[in-house]
Amino acid sequence: MFSFRVVVLILGCLLLTEAARDTLNPGDKLSSNSSDNLVSPIGNVTLGFFRQEYRQTWNGKSFGYYLAMWYAQGTSYNHSIWLANRDDPMADDSGVLVLADTGLKITRIVGNPIQLFSLQSTSITINTSDMKVVLQDSGNLILQGANEENGENVVLWQSFDYPTDSFLPGMKLGVSHGRSFSLTSWLTGSIPASGSFTMEWDPARNRLVVRLRERILWTSGENFENFGSLDSFNMNYNFTNVSNPNEKYVYYTLVISQYTLEERRKNARLVLQDDGDLQLGDIYTINLQLCDSNSTENGCERWEGPKCRKKGDKYELRTIRPTRKDSLNNTLYGNTNLSLKDCKDICWEDCKCLGVAVQDLGCRFLLGYYEEGVSYGDSFEVINRNRPKEYLLDLMTSEAASDVSELQTGNNGRNLNIYTAALIMSATNGFSPENLLGKGGFGPVFKGALDDGQEVAIKRLSSGSSQGLVEFKNELILIAKLQHTNLVRLLGFCVQGEEKMLVYEYMPNKSLDTFIFDDSKRKLLNWDKRFSIIEGIAQGLLYLHKYSRLRIIHRDFVKKWLKIDLKLSNILLDENMNPKISDFGLARIYKTNEAGSNTNRIVGTYGYMSPEYAMEGIFSEKSDVYSFGVMVLEVVSGRKNSSHFEFDRPLNLVGYAWELWKHGGALELMDLALSDSCFKQYQVLRCITLGLLCVEDNPLDRPTMSDVISVLNGEMQLALPKQPAFSTGRRIVETNIGNKEVEIYSLNGLTMSTMDAR
Repeated sequence: MFSFRVVVLILGCLLLTEAARDTLNPGDKLSSNSSDNLVSPIGNVTLGFFRQEYRQTWNGKSFGYYLAMWYAQGTSYNHSIWLANRDDPMADDSGVLVLADTGLKITRIVGNPIQLFSLQSTSITINTSDMKVVLQDSGNLILQGANEENGENVVLWQSFDYPTDSFLPGMKLGVSHGRSFSLTSWLTGSIPASGSFTMEWDPARNRLVVRLRERILWTSGENFENFGSLDSFNMNYNFTNVSNPNEKYVYYTLVISQYTLEERRKNARLVLQDDGDLQLGDIYTINLQLCDSNSTENGCERWEGPKCRKKGDKYELRTIRPTRKDSLNNTLYGNTNLSLKDCKDICWEDCKCLGVAVQDLGCRFLLGYYEEGVSYGDSFEVINRNRPKEYLLDLMTSEAASDVSELQTGNNGRNLNIYTAALIMSATNGFSPENLLGKGGFGPVFKGALDDGQEVAIKRLSSGSSQGLVEFKNELILIAKLQHTNLVRLLGFCVQGEEKMLVYEYMPNKSLDTFIFDDSKRKLLNWDKRFSIIEGIAQGLLYLHKYSRLRIIHRDFVKKWLKIDLKLSNILLDENMNPKISDFGLARIYKTNEAGSNTNRIVGTYGYMSPEYAMEGIFSEKSDVYSFGVMVLEVVSGRKNSSHFEFDRPLNLVGYAWELWKHGGALELMDLALSDSCFKQYQVLRCITLGLLCVEDNPLDRPTMSDVISVLNGEMQLALPKQPAFSTGRRIVETNIGNKEVEIYSLNGLTMSTMDAR
């Protein structure tokens, strides 16, 4: 449903006077803390600053300042038609639009200037004294200047080249001279940030296309037939398709003579709404609420949806009242980057989901047990199909269940499936050896197929865990809360007697080590793919660190639970070779009886453990950074850290990388399998240096994962690494942790505990 957006403007911003100007000359400024705006010659378009909500947080709404264009006062259609900084709002009213000798920019007290145009970006020699910014009646803000060579005026920059959610007459959608132009919706009806929907021109088939994220939802048709029978549209809007070797785009013109100024303000734009609808003036031309995986009418594009969704299934807005607390799931509560359509799309793909609503801070999913036709309740978009009730585990760690039967009655459920032993046996063919994917320290992993055809990975936990059901449940609940594109998702569990099994999403390409350390398969990973894998692992780790530090407050969970056994065999690859971290949190589930002698036994893997963790049992986020550094060096080199290298003494991979780097030969570390592929030398060197920084002896000298991301993106200058730890030597040591003796075996300085995960 269209959510009408009324921009809350700074007091006085819309007051037009006889002195209103449409031009900025060199040295002129436009300030956000005044009522001074630019107004187009005929007075229909205004440029100025306004204050608007930009984020919803746990503590309420946050507001920022934007430089925007809107239709002038006198109509109710004062929603902005263009924003200069939609994804980078200013924190206060210190913003100033300045035309300087160097270009056009917005200065502010908090944060770096927002550069709209820099003279350094053009090869044309411009007389800066002749530059000026002009606001046109078309809604285009242009920066023009005189070419010193021939005296001709040239357009250096224009807002039409940076559209937001409004398609204006004369604006291009498509590609022109290497630049692409498309629309992006607002995130919500009140938040201008980039949202879920985009509209672009498809030059191959001469049609407009609306996408939800990357998926095509709707097309206009080659003759715009899918706009519907709107006489006013066909009569007054003339679309032109331009196609030549350098340009492929569409634009439209408005039949001006048919409109008064008031009507022009109302109709001179097409707006891509936050729910995907395309609004033409005050007429809806397309309604994407009708487009789902089963619909092909009125331009909707069909996609492969879940088998549980049938033709005729659709969302309907209803007032309902959940009858049980396990009827609701707020797993995505707190993700303010999700729109209503995102939430509906997630619900549609989940056969257990009956409906969805969006609260201030994210999605709210309806999972069952609700009443309709009540006089009071909550508004939900409900899928109009009767479905059987399904029991889910509640995400309520404070409530206890005394045995399996209580858990399986669904009294305590949220977004974690409970599977029966019969279902697991059927899915794995009785744990057939043919279904075995691998074995690790926590137990074997089997491939399975559920009744709906979904492929899963089922881990049979070995008997090392002495946890009770309640504690086991609570640990799983916390694991299930961790959801990120670079983490393997926990789907559910099964408890049968003393046996406990975990059900994960299935990763068809298995683990990263099966590619990196295989002479033939490593050739399938070119440098771009390896760099992408390194970035993905870093993003997953950053999420775990931030989530565990800021979001999870659960007794000793923060410091003791998120011990991640980081190694290449625990980095799994999906069908697109995207990396996902697995086995995070299992060390906590697997812990032995706290009354026993092994309470503080270190859980880690040969070659990946940081020195402070291996020798003293001190674990921190920097321990993960160390493991990440080892993995980076392995991905770059194609060799295991435990490999033996001869320099002037026996070295492992970390030590060998350090010696090569120290003597200026770091590129010699690169995998020979990459020599025949295109690779970016600076990226390879950056990754080697980053890997060495991550494995430094002192945890304080290692970067944070936030720093790692900045380095990978080229946003932070690299420091010079120091000699790493665990690079040489051979010894067997004993260390005492918490007054408990723990044996740690070391070969060539690379530490290995007696418990080794897969």
